Amino acid sequence: MTDTLNLDKDGYLLDITDWSPEVAEQLAAMDSITLSAAHWEIIQVLQDFYQTFEHAPSMRPFAKYIASKLGKEKSSGIYLMQLFPESPARVAARIAGLPRPDNCF
Repeated sequence: MTDTLNLDKDGYLLDITDWSPEVAEQLAAMDSITLSAAHWEIIQVLQDFYQTFEHAPSMRPFAKYIASKLGKEKSSGIYLMQLFPESPARVAARIAGLPRPDNCF
C-alpha cells in the first residue's frame, strides 16, 4: 500500500494514474469508509462514466448513469448516501481517483 498519496487540498489525487484498488482503500479510510462489493460496483460504474465522458459527474448525471447500468434501486439518493455519506458524487469520485465533479461543493 502506498504510504504517501499526492493529493490536492480537497483530497483528490493529483494524478489519476496513481489510482489503484489499494489507493481507493486508503482514500475511503480517510472518510471512515470500508469498501464493500456494493462500493466497488459504484466505483466501477463511475470510472466507466469518466472513461466515456472524460469528466466526473455531478449527482444528477451520476444517479442517471447508475440507473442505466445497475438499475433504479442502486441509483437512489438513500442507497448512495449509505455508501458514500454527505455527497455521494463527490466522495465516490474521490475514492475512484477521479477529479472533483463540477457543481459539487
